[in-house]
Amino acid sequence: MSEEKLPESHGSAGEVADHGDPFADPGLPAHEPRRTDIDERAAKRAERQVSLMFVLSMLATVGFIASYVAIDPDKIVYIFPLGHVSALNFALGLTLGVALFLIGAGAVHWARTLMSDVEMPAERHPIEADDEVRADVIQQFKTGAAESGFGRRKMIRNTLIGSMALVPLSGVVLLRDLGPLPEKKLKETGWKEATPAKPLQLINMSTSQPMTADDIVVGSLTFAMPEGLHVHDEDFQQRIAKDALMIVRIAPEDIKDDKSRDKGFDGILAYSKICTHVGCPISLYEQQTHHALCPCHQSTFDLSDGARVIFGPAGHPLPQLKITTDEKGHLVATGDFEEPVGPSYWERAR
Repeated sequence: MSEEKLPESHGSAGEVADHGDPFADPGLPAHEPRRTDIDERAAKRAERQVSLMFVLSMLATVGFIASYVAIDPDKIVYIFPLGHVSALNFALGLTLGVALFLIGAGAVHWARTLMSDVEMPAERHPIEADDEVRADVIQQFKTGAAESGFGRRKMIRNTLIGSMALVPLSGVVLLRDLGPLPEKKLKETGWKEATPAKPLQLINMSTSQPMTADDIVVGSLTFAMPEGLHVHDEDFQQRIAKDALMIVRIAPEDIKDDKSRDKGFDGILAYSKICTHVGCPISLYEQQTHHALCPCHQSTFDLSDGARVIFGPAGHPLPQLKITTDEKGHLVATGDFEEPVGPSYWERAR
């Protein structure tokens, strides 16, 4: 680059005022032009740099969406020096962070190299603006828009619009987690494998042994899971979140709901353990009132009356599983719940 292209060769727009009084207004420092102000080649180079940042931001946003779709949420990877981390969380954080950073970095680089940097002092004035001030503000806005090169530098404008338009797609993709896609996975549980011809045994979650009617005494509370489900299964947590049962025994004459009595066996009733409010596990039982209490938000269900809601935010009763005994005296289920377990959701029919 020739010497005449250097900013210092173009002199200064003004000088700092020299006053004998040290408290006098020193004025503005001398304005020095930047290299991009006097060399169009340098300005073009800065324009390409800013555009590159915006393009890389768009690619990072595409990477965010691809990571969200393609990476298994359960995949764990080792990344130095973070150690073992979720591959999905790391990819989402990295790509979204890069996308946002490059938009900001591109905007800063654009402002520092291509937009006007001439100091424009403004005198203090009353808050209320008169017509002259408003006209001046509008004119300054137009001048700033023209000096920013937003209209003239189409490459920067187009890549900025592209990067800013793509970034919100990251949030749109995340809307998928507001609820499941229309499928049957929330309508059915592991008890769907049970049929009258081939029932499923109720397994005590504490002992992992089949349960008999004699094991359940009046006033007790026992938790059960379906036969074939084991705590060491890879998908145990996902399955038990729907399959868990709450087993109680109530004197038959104390059961108020005939339909509930018919689904049970000799006063033994099997209800879903999953609260119908937000899905918390219910574990508190009052044997004298037959009330089950959810510890999260105090929804209370009357197990002697079809587990109807008598207090709290839960929207509907706990689903009840129809049970009986097999030839060996083991408690078994002969089918799935008649309605979905847990909280309400968009595709729930009832």
